[in-house]
Amino acid sequence: MRVVTVRADVLWLGLAGALATAALLGAWIFELGLGYLPCKLCLWQRWPYYIGLPLALLGLFMAWSGADRRVVLVLGSLFALVMLAGAALGVYHAGAEWKFWPGPTDCGGRIGAMPGSVDDFRKSLTTARVVRCDEAALRVLGLSFPGWNVLVSVACVAATMLGLRRIP
Repeated sequence: MRVVTVRADVLWLGLAGALATAALLGAWIFELGLGYLPCKLCLWQRWPYYIGLPLALLGLFMAWSGADRRVVLVLGSLFALVMLAGAALGVYHAGAEWKFWPGPTDCGGRIGAMPGSVDDFRKSLTTARVVRCDEAALRVLGLSFPGWNVLVSVACVAATMLGLRRIP
């Protein structure tokens, strides 16, 4: 039996990428599968994942393939910075939900397809679901979606930093 060993840097960078992927997939499942509509700040908090995941995957590939350590350091550091910005967005959103500070004034509902007539528009106004940035849609173990985003983002940063410290 052949034993496969994985370098610690690749393992930690892979864990960071897997956490980020799981968080984004979870957001999509809650939205598309379970019907939790995201507010404006929720959508903003996805951007660090959209930007960071390609950086993480590229950095992971470079580490795995034995590329120059400086390339991996740059890619990993960029990923960590993007995820740190995501954590800051999550703190801002969670603080608005807990009424520590005001959230954006333009955070509200969204309209799907444009109504075909004035009557359809009136009906859509009565059935529109308003999604507010300053109210938690769901709390799990005391944390709302932005609170969990902060924890996942910080965990991604920590795993990335552990991986970068172990690059040969």
